[in-house]
Parts: sequence; C-alpha cells; structure tokens
Amino acid sequence: MNPNLPLDARERVFAAASQIFEESGRQTMPTVDQVRRLAKVDMHAATAAMREWRRQQTAQAAPIAVAVPEVVAKANEQAIAQLWTQAQELANQSLREAQSAWDAERTELDQMRVELSDAFEAQADELEQAKSRIEALEREARETAEIAAVEIQKLRDELGQVRGELGAATSRAERAEATAAELEHRVDDLRAELERAHGDVDQVRAEIKRAATDAEGLRSELAAVRAKAEAAEHAHQEHRKEAAKEAQRCADKVLAAAKERDEMSKATADARESAARLAGQLEAVQAQNKALMETLRGKVGGNG
Repeated sequence: MNPNLPLDARERVFAAASQIFEESGRQTMPTVDQVRRLAKVDMHAATAAMREWRRQQTAQAAPIAVAVPEVVAKANEQAIAQLWTQAQELANQSLREAQSAWDAERTELDQMRVELSDAFEAQADELEQAKSRIEALEREARETAEIAAVEIQKLRDELGQVRGELGAATSRAERAEATAAELEHRVDDLRAELERAHGDVDQVRAEIKRAATDAEGLRSELAAVRAKAEAAEHAHQEHRKEAAKEAQRCADKVLAAAKERDEMSKATADARESAARLAGQLEAVQAQNKALMETLRGKVGGNG
C-alpha cells in the first residue's frame, strides 16, 4: 500500500475500478482517466491507486525453490542429483514465471503510461476549452459592459433632454397661466359689459313700453277729441276749426310718439346686436381659454 495515498481516495479508486471492470464483464481493464472521473480524485491519487489495484488483479502464486539439505545429499547422491535437477527445473520455471509476470507488469506500466498520456492530453484539451470559454465570457462581459455604458450615456442624454423640455414646458405653462389669468380677467370684463348691456336693453324695453302706453293714451285722447269734434261740428264752425287744430296737435303728438317709439325700437335692436356680439366674444374667449388649458394639460402630462 502507498503510504502517501489517503485511505478514502484509495478506497474510492478501488471501488470505481472494480465497478468499471465488472461492467465490462471482467474483459477490459479500466483506464486511469475513467477511474479518476468516476472516483473524483486527482490524477496522482488515481495513478498510484490503479497501479496497486492492477497488481492485485494480476498477482499469482509462484513456486519457491528450496535448497537440498546436506543430510539428504549424503544419503543418496543419485537421488540428490535427480532432485537437484528437478529443483533446477522448478527454479527455472519460477524464473520464467517471474519473467512473464515482470513482462506483464511492464506491459501494464506501458499501457498505464499511454493511458496517463491520453488522460493528460484530455485534461489539456479540457483546460484549453475552459480557457477559451473563459476568454469568450470575459470578451462577452466587456462587450456587455461597453454596450451598457453606451446605453447609460444615451439614457443620461435623454434625461437631460427631457429635463430641458420639462423646463421649457414649465415656462410655457407659467406663461399660459398668466395668459389664462388675463383671459379670465377679460372674460370678467366682458361679462360685466354684457350685464350692463342687458341692463340697457331692459331700460330700453321699459322706455318702449312707456312710449307705447303714452301712444295708446294719445290715441284714446285723439279719438275723444274727434268724437267731440264731430259732436260740435254742427254747433259752430269756429269750434270745428278749433277742434281741427286740437286734433292736428294730437296727431302731431301721436306722430312724435310713433317716431320716438321707432327710435326706441332701433336703440333696442342696437342693444340686442351689441349684446349678441358681446356674447359671441365671450364664447370665443371661453373656447380659447378651454383649448389653451387642454393643450397645457396634454404637454404637462406627456412630459410627466
């Protein structure tokens, strides 16, 4: 037993080699690399343990040559000679068997060297593949880092642009708020002016109503005067003339009242037209204010 080989590693190598040997029907010796992979040990431990395991598999009992005792030699030289000859033959046979065992062990060692060479080459290939994979991963990581740096810079640029746009939008919003306040003030002025126009219309309507009442009174008075004139026509001619004059005066009053009523009607129409115009301006200002506020909300919402 190799004293430098850990016991647990030796046992794992023996178990792995026996398992592989049995799986092959005890026809093919397992290689060092197969045992190393299955036992999960290093190459040194696998090599040392496999050398011992193979010696155990190929060990055979060899005859031992024994020297002829002196008493036997003196007793019968002939028999001794025969026995000695047989002993030499046995010794030669043992030598041949030892030579065969040595040749087998040398063959086994040569095979093990080949297996070790193959195993080291396999490990070198695995190491080269691992190095290539590590280099590829490092290259991929560098490329990923470069792409990430570019993306981060792009995001920073976009953030600066968004901040600039947000500042501009804030300035526009402040100006729009000032404009909206001015528009609201203008709307209040237009409303006040519209209320005054409505008051003027109401006043004109009241005056027209009074003028109509006065005209109706004049008509009644004119009818009464005409009735009196007709009644007094036969009484006296002078009285008729006087009545005619009075009737003319009443007629002039009626015409004057009608003219005043027409002027009142025109003033009312002008007042209505002014009120309609102010109402249109008020609606236009309100629509403009609403559109402006919706535009501001849309821009602020989009920047957000």
